[in-house]
Amino acid sequence: MPKGKGAKGKKVTLKMAKNAVRVTQDGRRRLSLSNMGIVTFPKCLLKLTNIDELDLSRNLIQKLPDDIGNFRSLSWLDLHSNKLEAVPESIGKLMGLTHLNLCNNYLTSAGLPATLGSLSGLKSLNLGLNRLDALPPDMAGLTSLQELGLFDNLFIRLPEFVSMLSGLTKLNIKRNPLSCTEGDGADMMQDSSEPEEDMYLVTEGSLCSTCLQRCKEDRHK
Repeated sequence: MPKGKGAKGKKVTLKMAKNAVRVTQDGRRRLSLSNMGIVTFPKCLLKLTNIDELDLSRNLIQKLPDDIGNFRSLSWLDLHSNKLEAVPESIGKLMGLTHLNLCNNYLTSAGLPATLGSLSGLKSLNLGLNRLDALPPDMAGLTSLQELGLFDNLFIRLPEFVSMLSGLTKLNIKRNPLSCTEGDGADMMQDSSEPEEDMYLVTEGSLCSTCLQRCKEDRHK
């Protein structure tokens, strides 16, 4: 078995992390440790609190450290495609964060802290492909939010505060069990110039009998 791998996954050392830091064209310090089989959040990263962008996507991370809020310089955090079930409250200390990607994890509504609403500078938030059926009302404080992804979750109704996010220009709520009323309301936030048929394709086997019959009736109209 290769050294550093096994039940604990890939081991990341401080030296390895430092060597992986790159400076972007606009001068940002970016650390990418994507797709490395990491299971446990590397504690050594907490010594690199001056990085601006952190990419830990496509790993197997199950839990974030409580002191993740120490990354005060962070503006971009990508944690998509891991195994996270919850987010620590300290994430609300990342006041400089503008982009947060938590897509494709195991997050439940109980695992989202109210402190997410403290990220007043956040512009893009992706919570798609999780197990969410509600969001903390405090997220109404995300006054700078422009893009919100809630697709492939368990929402029956759209969180009320979403309609109060005046800067929101992109909202993706596809593939949620929304009621017809909620679905119609959400469609109003999309470009009205797009034809109603421009949705997404599904196979007949993925539809319930009622929806399948309705589609067949509409097809023959």
